[in-house]
Amino acid sequence: MTDSTLYHRLFDLGLEPALVVDPLSDRIVAVNAECCRFLKQSRAWLLQGRLTTLFPDQVPALVVFTESVLAKGRDRTRTLRIDNTDTGPGRLEIGGVRMDRDDRQFLVLTLYDLDERDRRDMDAQAETYLRGGIDAWNRTQALFREIEQENHLILHAAGEGIYGVDAEGVTTFVNPAAEQILGWNAADLVGHRMHGLVHHSHADGSHYPDSDCPIYDAFRNGAIRKVDNEVFWHKDGSSIWVEYTSTPILDRPIGDKGVPVGAVIVFRDVTRRREAEERLHLALQEVSQLRERLELENAYLREEIRGDLQHDLIGRSAATQAVIHQVRLVGPTDAPVLITGESGTGKELVARAIHQASQRADRPLIRVNCAAIPRDLFESEFFGHVRGAFTGALRDRVGRFELAHGGTLFLDEVGEIPLELQGKLLRVLQEGQFERVGDERTREADVRVIAATNRDLKAEMQKRSFREDLYFRLAVFPIECAPLRIRTDDIPALAAHFLAAACRKLGQPNLGLTPEDMDRLRRYVWPGNVRELQNVIERSAILAGGGRPRLDLPDYTMPIGPEPPRPAIAPAESVLTEAQRRDRDRSNILAALAASANRVSGPSGAAALLGMKPTTLASRIKALGIVPRR
Repeated sequence: MTDSTLYHRLFDLGLEPALVVDPLSDRIVAVNAECCRFLKQSRAWLLQGRLTTLFPDQVPALVVFTESVLAKGRDRTRTLRIDNTDTGPGRLEIGGVRMDRDDRQFLVLTLYDLDERDRRDMDAQAETYLRGGIDAWNRTQALFREIEQENHLILHAAGEGIYGVDAEGVTTFVNPAAEQILGWNAADLVGHRMHGLVHHSHADGSHYPDSDCPIYDAFRNGAIRKVDNEVFWHKDGSSIWVEYTSTPILDRPIGDKGVPVGAVIVFRDVTRRREAEERLHLALQEVSQLRERLELENAYLREEIRGDLQHDLIGRSAATQAVIHQVRLVGPTDAPVLITGESGTGKELVARAIHQASQRADRPLIRVNCAAIPRDLFESEFFGHVRGAFTGALRDRVGRFELAHGGTLFLDEVGEIPLELQGKLLRVLQEGQFERVGDERTREADVRVIAATNRDLKAEMQKRSFREDLYFRLAVFPIECAPLRIRTDDIPALAAHFLAAACRKLGQPNLGLTPEDMDRLRRYVWPGNVRELQNVIERSAILAGGGRPRLDLPDYTMPIGPEPPRPAIAPAESVLTEAQRRDRDRSNILAALAASANRVSGPSGAAALLGMKPTTLASRIKALGIVPRR
């Protein structure tokens, strides 16, 4: 007898009704004797027909079921019924298994009369209990053997891992897919507690007690448990993300609703899917952060456009020319710069000029006003935070260092940074790394830092309110912005620039300042420096009303104080004209130069004799046209 003949003989002797179908042609190619008896039809009649003739009114459901079997390799359904027999079955279950042979696919369909099976099981159980044949443990083992035998084809064809455990958690059977996924042989698992081998710990390695195991709940409480966020452990010690269903197996003695005696667990490896989901989640986070960063950059750019910001330094005084020269030297480098000077002297304008002269000019200049940040929010403002890091942190936020990545960060009023945060700022400047508040991930920061202050940081260091190491890290290249009162040669150009800008803003025709107006501007002490000059010029344009600008300027001789005294009226003969004043100043400077051997700076220089800075004296010499004698 050939193997083929033997297989056909075994198929024909099967105890369950079965038939083989060619799904492409819808032809029934083989039926066993039990199927003919079950359907009450002859073998010849069945072989001449089609599968759809058995389900004439259920073709859509039949197509769905056969497609599912072809795709999965096996499936079951209780939705189909056979109505063309004289006395059709009551409750029916159809199990399908795909069989591949000679590059063709066939379906092996097994028909189960559920009512007859229940009667057969009840009769067997009744006979067993009446005989007192086997105890509960033997019944359980027999039940699992029956499950394995009845579903032998399905267990071997299934792509999911399947195994059974009894009420003690001992493994009763394991299918080949479970062996492949877990790396264990069936001989290593059957007879041993499955939990201790493959389900003993959580994903983080923490112990997973039996009392918390959903698999055990299936036979303890008789409830089906579905889980999609746990791991099984491979034989090599690696974890496998799985989703599984634990279904209780019930022993049904007569007159009882059933006692859970074990469970069947069906699981699949979802490690790759979880890794893909995690990568997608991280990618979405990066996209969200990039979108937030671009939105913030656009906000900064829009603010600069609305402000009509000027990046060119205006002025022809020696002090201004010295600053311009320093900007040209340090601009192309990445060296940190510390800009000092009184409020309103144009420190931010110098910072923008440095940024525009650098190789980072195509990236934004991010400005942080350290004096306007609440003390508790400094770290979040600088480095950002993650959702839930503190009360009110409803979403992730990009910090200023991350926003300025590749560009320049301007720390205005840097002396206002709390002492406890200065160490973290120093770390970013030294290592180029930081962490968001509430986050463990270390991020890189390719940022050039320009700082500005109107405070004496050296005095702050002596009072221990500013770190010495941070000062020397910021002051790699210091630049001092001189106050306007000692660089009066810049006033005409600045006034003309501010007046033209004010006229454009107000929609007025271009206005001009008279020599008398310019002289008043030059003689004023400008306690508010360039910012005050800009405000005075804009106010004069508003008061002009389309005519001549009207300067609303206090008397430059009025001392600054809470209650300034009224100025005394000088006799007419003591008042000097502008020409007389210039001659007096010229004679005074020439005398100082003669007394100092024409030296401008130094302890015994003319500037020291006159009580002014060398840069101021140089500016006055140039303005008065003095040529020092050699």
